[in-house]
Amino acid sequence: MTGDLRAGQHLVLRRDEIERAYDTIRPYLRRTPVVDLDLDLAGPVTLKLEALQCAGSFKARGAFTNLLLRNVPEAGVAAASGGNHGVAVAYAAHRLGIPARIFVPTVSAPAKVERIRELADLVIAGDRYADALDAAEKWIATSGAMSVHAYDQRETILGQATLALELDDQAGPLDTVLAPVGGGGLIAGIASYFAGTARVIGVEPDGAPTLTRARAAGAVVDAPAGSIAVDALAPRRVGELVFPVTEAYVQDVVLVDDDAIRDAQRTLWRTARIAAEPAAAVGVAALLAGAYRPAPGERVAVVISGANMNPAQLADLQFADPVAEDPSHLRHARLNGTRPGKVPLPPPGLGPPVTDVGLWR
Repeated sequence: MTGDLRAGQHLVLRRDEIERAYDTIRPYLRRTPVVDLDLDLAGPVTLKLEALQCAGSFKARGAFTNLLLRNVPEAGVAAASGGNHGVAVAYAAHRLGIPARIFVPTVSAPAKVERIRELADLVIAGDRYADALDAAEKWIATSGAMSVHAYDQRETILGQATLALELDDQAGPLDTVLAPVGGGGLIAGIASYFAGTARVIGVEPDGAPTLTRARAAGAVVDAPAGSIAVDALAPRRVGELVFPVTEAYVQDVVLVDDDAIRDAQRTLWRTARIAAEPAAAVGVAALLAGAYRPAPGERVAVVISGANMNPAQLADLQFADPVAEDPSHLRHARLNGTRPGKVPLPPPGLGPPVTDVGLWR
């Protein structure tokens, strides 16, 4: 995936490239809102709600960028995914009338698997993302389909960078942005956009420390995969294209455990009725658990990356909701709402209405 990059070089995405990509994909996406939440920290935290994005996560950005900027063969596209990328590629291909075959491992969340099945050919292959990727690559070699990599592809990273462009326009200037890390496409895109103008902090489950292990080794290495966020943040290793970008522009990576992730999910639900899947809650988990401590007055944004959960998972959040018994929990977090005038509803043609999140017609 490293293309023509030489040793010591890293992928460079210019802001004008990111802007052009955004103009290309915007008719197919939502401009997702930002909200401010008071978590009793040094100040309010801005949340970028990609959980409201088409197909239920930020992954739609990279999917549409690949399908609209590359030459897609008649054989269509193929992708390996832990879940969200597969949903996004299936959705984008369905919107554009392109054949798609999606490979997922057995650990993928059932809700995501069913959503893929509605829109594309589905193949369940192996127990981990790496197994699904191996099966996808074999299919691509024999079918002539175009590979749409979940994170280690220039167009994928370029698409994810448009999230940072949008966030900067809505909530900038920012001091710090916290983003979840799995294979690293999202954080590489965000870091490429800010490129030192804001601190970018990666957050990983402690059971799936792909970028943490790579930074410690000074190279891409295998990492374990055990966490409640395993379907979204547990590839075998961080991307070859991704790693040099993170070395150049990501200031730090912090770890959170599963208990902290669950607590963050419940906090988001009970204070703002935000349904975040485990991977999407790791940034808030880092703040609540003290893995990252903002300085007084620091302007912090957190990416809430997706909401592809099944009804049972949402019911778990509701069951754990203590507000009905003790309203004092509301003092710990307050929803301030979207910034007036900064998050307009998308004009006609910019994707399905917000009420259609996670639904395909």
